[in-house]
Amino acid sequence: MNVEELPKLPPVETGYRLDPLLPVIPFALTVNRAGCAASHAHPRGQLIYAGSGVMRVICGRDIWVVPPTQAVWVPPGKEHEVYFPGQVTLRNLFVDPSALAGLPDECTVLKVSPLLRELIARAVEIGEEYGPDGPGWRLMAVILDELRRAEPTPLHLPMARDPRVMRVIEALLADPADRRELAAWGAHTGASGRTLARLFVAETGLTFGDWRKRLVLQTAIDRLDRGEPVTRVAFDLGYQSLSAFIGMFRKELGESPSRYARQP
Repeated sequence: MNVEELPKLPPVETGYRLDPLLPVIPFALTVNRAGCAASHAHPRGQLIYAGSGVMRVICGRDIWVVPPTQAVWVPPGKEHEVYFPGQVTLRNLFVDPSALAGLPDECTVLKVSPLLRELIARAVEIGEEYGPDGPGWRLMAVILDELRRAEPTPLHLPMARDPRVMRVIEALLADPADRRELAAWGAHTGASGRTLARLFVAETGLTFGDWRKRLVLQTAIDRLDRGEPVTRVAFDLGYQSLSAFIGMFRKELGESPSRYARQP
């Protein structure tokens, strides 16, 4: 996905409104092939969630491809960007600083339980029309409780600063099916395989193999959401058998690839 070619969206002003009497402000939008005009931050925390479609969220040196089973929590003041390569039903929650206790202080991908999904949908229906001690207020309090209990998922791609590592990363982002091992990247980067292995861990916190596996998962989720068959995705990404691809998916995410496939 070339994010530079996507139309740019204006900033969402909701994230800049501070009001303890509105601890959660829902925000809904349907977006098709668009992205942020620029990296930005706001004083409210933000839960970025898509009821349908897949987003790409960039927060600092981390990149996430986010399907409808997950959401990204962005704390106040954290620079981030969001891109929508296809049609996305966006359901955001903006959390006032007065209601942040117990929520992560770093950008985090959270699993969205069926209960949380329904709570978000109901919050969007209520909007801002609620007051203290009313049913809307109590619903928002339950949402905050569910967010504090939500399980994080590690499906993100940490970036690096070392130019040798970034040459490998940029090449893999351009072609996630590239199966070259680190020893073969020497001519491309000017560093030995052993040096690259050490730098990958030091720069990203992941081994080269784990980093590439996450890239494969992110790419697969993106393509499955666009309606591509599981078999084609598996073989395009370098797997020799469909069963090996499904096994890797289940091991890493606890679900089969078909869970992420776009339904007719």
